[in-house]
Amino acid sequence: MSIRSIVTGTGHYVPPRIVNNHDLGKLMDTSDAWIRERSGISERHHVDAGVGTSDLAVEASRRAMADAGAEPSSIDFIVAATLSPDHYFPGIGVLVQAKLGLGTIGALDVRNQCSGFIYALSAADQFIRTGAYKRILVVASEVQSTNLDFSDRGRDMSVLFGDGAGAVILEPGPADNGQGILSTHLYSQGQFAAQLWMEKPSPMDNPTFQAQFFEEGRFYPKMEGRNVFVNACTRMPEAVRAALAHNGLSIEDVDVLIPHQANDRISLMVAKGLGIPVEKVVRNIDRVGNTTAASIPIALDEAVKQGRIRKGHLVALTAFGSGFTWASALIRW
Repeated sequence: MSIRSIVTGTGHYVPPRIVNNHDLGKLMDTSDAWIRERSGISERHHVDAGVGTSDLAVEASRRAMADAGAEPSSIDFIVAATLSPDHYFPGIGVLVQAKLGLGTIGALDVRNQCSGFIYALSAADQFIRTGAYKRILVVASEVQSTNLDFSDRGRDMSVLFGDGAGAVILEPGPADNGQGILSTHLYSQGQFAAQLWMEKPSPMDNPTFQAQFFEEGRFYPKMEGRNVFVNACTRMPEAVRAALAHNGLSIEDVDVLIPHQANDRISLMVAKGLGIPVEKVVRNIDRVGNTTAASIPIALDEAVKQGRIRKGHLVALTAFGSGFTWASALIRW
């Protein structure tokens, strides 16, 4: 019998502290109108001191497990995606395993930034399809707020990002009923890495961490905004069209599109490029900002809980980010 990966539970968590555009205007030369016009963001959530990426991941994971009716002891593998791990090493997967009190199961960390959740979902899907594991926790979590430059120098980036986590539980199911992950499609173009990156740490330096790099702001994320915008608006629709073609489907078959919440203008351009009604596009960046790898599973969980995604719906996911990497997935709910 052919097997597909079924999403049996979803969950998300954002820290309680809300930072609105007016709050940021007190720290740098910006305004609510300026931020809204360029990104569509009104507010985002930031962690309090001492809260790490793994902590947010654990909360989202607990909610996804509860939604799936899955006891911790039934999880037999973890795939965790983040660009902001608690430590330089290890990754957050093992920390999530420990904090959830799981057994000595494997924990795989994925570092594909904004595309990280779809990459993680794709890896977990292969494990399910081959029968290697029966119940996988896929979690994406980010704490960006602790490494942003909240001065005029860094405002173009610092106004965009929020903290949060989203998770899903994957289990095997029969393919003959049409339900589950239909396919995933992953891409990269590393020659553009420097257009959206954190320059330091770098192998060019010995020692790796030097005080002058912090003083020069070279440990903060940097972006060539125009080029990233153009590529995101091109690559995400391309990835969705590739997924649809692979499965013999058309854009008219898509019930819900969840793009990575990078910028609301990008989400609208992706919808326009695909010719999909904007009513079918999930957009929550106004409330949570860009939560990087966590943005798609947060939006997915919200859409499920709001009843926007129902049984039988065809859900398209697509992301673009640092690397450059981009990806898509089709899920029959």
